[in-house]
Amino acid sequence: MVGRWYVVAFRPGRGDWAEHNLQRQGFCAWMPRQLRIVTNARRRVERRLPFFPGYMFLFLDRERWRAINGTMGLRTILMQGEKSHPCPLGFVENLQACSDENGILHPTFDLKVGDTVRIVSGPFADAIGSLAHLDAPGRVRVLLRMMRSEIPLTVEAASS
Repeated sequence: MVGRWYVVAFRPGRGDWAEHNLQRQGFCAWMPRQLRIVTNARRRVERRLPFFPGYMFLFLDRERWRAINGTMGLRTILMQGEKSHPCPLGFVENLQACSDENGILHPTFDLKVGDTVRIVSGPFADAIGSLAHLDAPGRVRVLLRMMRSEIPLTVEAASS
């Protein structure tokens, strides 16, 4: 199969619909997902959400890339200037190797105590700290350097 993986942006809340429409047209589309606990009306529900909100990957050859612009649910293919820009070789394949048959991404963390980590979401986003302890599955304890001391913070491993 000659072609490359590209990134396409979809309309808010239309990822599943856009993916279905692309596959119906014969394109190979893949949207990695993650399992998240969402609180709704005092209930906790596990949902499959996009790992990269607003974006999915599309395998296509150079001649057909303009056909996706008319697909319902999609906004555009990511461009660099006037040309579409493919993903680095092996990037999507490595992501697919870390996912199960349902497209749920299970990233592996090779963290050890003392590693430097960055918090990527929440009130402490972009804070740098050192890994103090690997707690229960999916949780880590990070020591943040603030106010001339180290403050312990427990966060989800996926957000550190």
